[in-house]
Amino acid sequence: MAATPEMTFAELELNHALQEAVVDLGFTRMTPIQSVALPPLLAGRDLIGQAPTGSGKTIAFALPLLQRITLSERRVQALVLCPTRELATQVMAEVRAAGKRSPGLRVVMLIGGQPGGLQAAQLAEGAHVVIGTPGRTLDHLQRGRLDVRAVSMLVLDEADRMLEMGFADEVQAILDALPTTRQSALFSATFPEGLNTLAASWLRDPVKVAITGEHKDIDASMVVVEDEDKDAALDTLLRALQPAAALVFRNLKRTVAETANLLKAAGYAADALHGDLEQRDRDAVMARFRNGSIRVLVATDVAARGLDVTGLDLVVNVDMPAHAEDYVHRVGRTGRAGRPGVAWSFVTAKQSPRVAEIAGELARARLPDSDGEVLQNTMTTFWLGAGRADKLRPGDLLGALTGDIGIAGAAVGRIEIHDRWTFVAIAKTAARVVADGLAKHKVKGLRLRFEQL
Repeated sequence: MAATPEMTFAELELNHALQEAVVDLGFTRMTPIQSVALPPLLAGRDLIGQAPTGSGKTIAFALPLLQRITLSERRVQALVLCPTRELATQVMAEVRAAGKRSPGLRVVMLIGGQPGGLQAAQLAEGAHVVIGTPGRTLDHLQRGRLDVRAVSMLVLDEADRMLEMGFADEVQAILDALPTTRQSALFSATFPEGLNTLAASWLRDPVKVAITGEHKDIDASMVVVEDEDKDAALDTLLRALQPAAALVFRNLKRTVAETANLLKAAGYAADALHGDLEQRDRDAVMARFRNGSIRVLVATDVAARGLDVTGLDLVVNVDMPAHAEDYVHRVGRTGRAGRPGVAWSFVTAKQSPRVAEIAGELARARLPDSDGEVLQNTMTTFWLGAGRADKLRPGDLLGALTGDIGIAGAAVGRIEIHDRWTFVAIAKTAARVVADGLAKHKVKGLRLRFEQL
């Protein structure tokens, strides 16, 4: 079945459970990458898809992946490889959402920063879909914990990033263990030299689709700022633009921490994200950013991909990246799915001659006048020591908060339930009542450990 830009999800040959899930998720018309990728993938073809982050590509492979699964057979039938923990977490959430009407569906995530023994136990219980980073996935495979003999579909998500991070050997080792009759899909925002050669060896007669111009609604500017003036310039820019959520890039872990600490000291609702954080701390930072408890996230490139945040209206490159591919992925976090976005890049005088190589023709601008306040928040986040493994559901928590504890429903923000813990956004004005209430009341029969972050 060929797709057109006007095609709807209802016209796809999806099973009943997936059609219901699509309705639940509020999807009607497809994004451009979905319209060109879904029909060939549903027809069983291998595919190479070039599309920027935020274009809807996860659903483009999640639906065909779930369509192929035989739920009555609790064996690993689909494998998705992602370059980072953050992207794997995002993909898992979307696959689970798309499979919410598929009874008994089991999805297991294999990433670093989580206990390997727990992951091994989950695999032993049986899984239909495995989503993982290459290193941890290969480790389970080599230890005999991951049986891939029944895998009928493989997805390589953000394959360019996997190559940049040096995962080519791990990916090849995993692919060598998979059945040769599998269907394979490779998605990438860019195609650096070498990826086409590897793709030719990984896929069979693939359909090639490409979506460009997804971020034409991004207003990108550059301003010349020397290193010693960057933090002050960032403060000026944030006060002037007053974004609801801003992602700020620095190239080093040390400068990420320094900038985040300066912003917090000035009163900003800000925090840092980099590769040295433990998994729970990374999850907490991202949950707080998604639910509005953090309005400015300062990060290294670890956050450039797989960052699941809607309404991100500003990206600032305090440090310019070294490569054009990294610039594309950074600014691609804003202006998603038709929403307007803004990207600013700070460039030193020494870097100016090379800007066009990295970012194309950027408009040179001056910093706007700043008369705004620092970016504060109205929400705080509570960490709860129970999650999906404890059968905790959003409705259970919402009911306890508005019933036993007695806060208004409007005071409860985004609820994120992970396997072993949960994050819930609470209005600051209700935080004391919630803390006292959680100390006194059980939630779904559980006396929960909690912490206000």
